[in-house]
Amino acid sequence: MTLLLMVLALLVLLLLRVPVAFALLVPAVGYVVLDGTATVNIAVQQTLAGVNQFPVLAVPMFILLGNLANQSGATDRIYDAATAFLGHIRGSLGYVNVATSFGFSWMSGAAIADAAAMGRVQVPQMIKRGYGAKFAVGVTGGSSIIAPLIPPSIPAIIYAVTAGLSVGGLFLTGIGPAMALIVVLCVLVWWFTRKHEAHNEQRPTWGVRGRSLLASLPVAGAAVVILGGILSGIVTPTEASAVGVLYILILSLAYRQMTWRKLYHVAIRTLETTGSVLLIVCAAALFGWVLARERAPQEVSELILGITTDPIVFLLLVNVFLIVVGALLEPTSAILIVVPVLAPIADTFSIDPMHFAAIVIFNLMLGLLTPPVGLVLFVLASVTKIPVKDVIVGVMPFFAAMLVVLLVITYVPAFTLWLPGVFGAG
Repeated sequence: MTLLLMVLALLVLLLLRVPVAFALLVPAVGYVVLDGTATVNIAVQQTLAGVNQFPVLAVPMFILLGNLANQSGATDRIYDAATAFLGHIRGSLGYVNVATSFGFSWMSGAAIADAAAMGRVQVPQMIKRGYGAKFAVGVTGGSSIIAPLIPPSIPAIIYAVTAGLSVGGLFLTGIGPAMALIVVLCVLVWWFTRKHEAHNEQRPTWGVRGRSLLASLPVAGAAVVILGGILSGIVTPTEASAVGVLYILILSLAYRQMTWRKLYHVAIRTLETTGSVLLIVCAAALFGWVLARERAPQEVSELILGITTDPIVFLLLVNVFLIVVGALLEPTSAILIVVPVLAPIADTFSIDPMHFAAIVIFNLMLGLLTPPVGLVLFVLASVTKIPVKDVIVGVMPFFAAMLVVLLVITYVPAFTLWLPGVFGAG
């Protein structure tokens, strides 16, 4: 009964548009106050324990890195290089959108940052060139999901801390799904633009292409610094985040794009985002402790095992459940709440922890494109001034195709595990 009341209280608060952190805190604090055996001191310790972990330090650093990259002109250089090589193809700006998102993803680690940057730069350009507004925001929303799948994926860091897995291993686990998503997005761009007006530019000379490629190479170096440092064992993922920030800061100074005013705005945005994320982490840590204290993992495990003992059916149930959760909660809080409950159950079905992590993360990223929470939808509407309902209509065809990618990730474990196996990071 206590568990039911906790979940109902959370859902009611979310439906009332209470911020996620407070929607988690209110029922958890209420439990501590009303339960005579739960001491306030232990509750405070559990709350602080959620953020008092070294790997969590990578989260604000990667948020800072993404904001610096956006202000340093790195996005523009990636965009120019992609346009130089793809601009002459029918539906060119759709492919450029996907390629630029992929390039920026190696620095942002968050779908929100990618959606804000790409939505501000590319959607107006696509509309100006005759692409439909719904198609423009649809492909932008779909490509923004690449960012949280590949290094430096912030959801992967949160998951690794929560489940006690290797951050580097989870970084590698997401690359396969990201590549599949890119292929699906490109196929959809081809399908939607195959009968339309070409919307392409004159083929640039190889000299122009070479200059644009050379201009973008230092930006690509950020991925080499971060992932190379982690895989070589030279730095931990947390240390790699700091090295990445330093690299992008030096790059922005070399480009002469960074001013004190821009740096101030970068710091403010980073503080706002970090404060929001870490407050959610603290609240979810307390909420998760209450669930564990009330034996929620055991109760859910018994319920699922009473329904099925088939791992295929279990994974299908998990997918349906996580799509609903992702529609109601933003990914960080969802990971912190559901992983301690579901991961032990997955272990009883002998599902590889890294494979299960890939399923959970991809599922919850789809939630960023799903009403009513759907943060990417609202970010795109905000930066493009396109009504939310039109953004949703534009995103839905891409969302439907992503469900196919989800099924591949779910039922073909080798798809996600081969790369960690190659590097011995499983």
